Amino acid sequence: MEETSGAAPRAAAAASDAMSRRISAQWADDVPPVPAVMDVLIPGCERPAELAVTLAGLAGQDGPAFSVVVSDQSADGADWKHPAVAAMVRVLRVQGRKVTLTQHLPRRGMAEHRQHLLDLAQAAQVLFLDNDIWLEPGALARMSGALTSLGCGFVGMAVQGLSYLHDDRPGERATFEPWSGPVTPERVRRDEPGFARWPLHNAANPTHLGAGLELNEDQWLAYRVAWLGGCVLFDRASLQSCGGFDFWAQLPQAHSGEDVAAQWRVMERFGGAGLLPSGAVHLESPTTVRERDVDAFDIVFPDAAAQGAADQKTAVQNRST
Repeated sequence: MEETSGAAPRAAAAASDAMSRRISAQWADDVPPVPAVMDVLIPGCERPAELAVTLAGLAGQDGPAFSVVVSDQSADGADWKHPAVAAMVRVLRVQGRKVTLTQHLPRRGMAEHRQHLLDLAQAAQVLFLDNDIWLEPGALARMSGALTSLGCGFVGMAVQGLSYLHDDRPGERATFEPWSGPVTPERVRRDEPGFARWPLHNAANPTHLGAGLELNEDQWLAYRVAWLGGCVLFDRASLQSCGGFDFWAQLPQAHSGEDVAAQWRVMERFGGAGLLPSGAVHLESPTTVRERDVDAFDIVFPDAAAQGAADQKTAVQNRST
């Protein structure tokens, strides 16, 4: 399909639609995996049921050719030892996917864990996929084609909580803004207008955003984001040139927002975009990152954090007068 211009839907690159998954009639063939154009990087910790569902979603992808790296930080045995996870690893392997299972201890925080995964990557595209996300068939192809077509630093699918499907929040979607032309570099900080886009990805907002677009299954629309969580595909060279997650040593072990900090660095040099429709579904299990007092982006970008605190103080003073 031809790529359309402006705010109209853009078609995924045809090369990304090529089927690289072996069908069941080929599972006994002794053939090496097809070289991957994408590495799917999954950090894990004490979530075997969720990881099995995440891997099942990957098993439903036809293309592009991808490999999987699971890095586990469970204290009492790796999640992949669970029978359901082990079964899905076997399925992916007979489908022709290279699956690497690693255990990475001791824990030094999510930023260091993500850097470890990035250091293991070899493909031109790297998808950071949380271990509680199910992807609909075709999601990898859409993301890969979009990243190639747009030529930016990253694209992603905002994860949607389908238990909120009937909780329509139009007010939180007021900042929705499609990219009407090329995706260009953009600065986002706490104290700047782009930060106000963060509610776009609450609850089932991505589902409602995609509902009125009338896109075919191989089409997508790029839009402006504050950041994306859980399912972000980077151009590996762009991410590495911005330092990846090398700021991990500046952070306490208990932190969150490391994905935001990395995305902001890439956005500022190469641009980034969200994609609709989103094929990423959040399993809505309780988080394993329970201590969230420290946002990594406030440490990586301290000037923005200070300005945000000053603005909040001013707002409080104005309310009291």
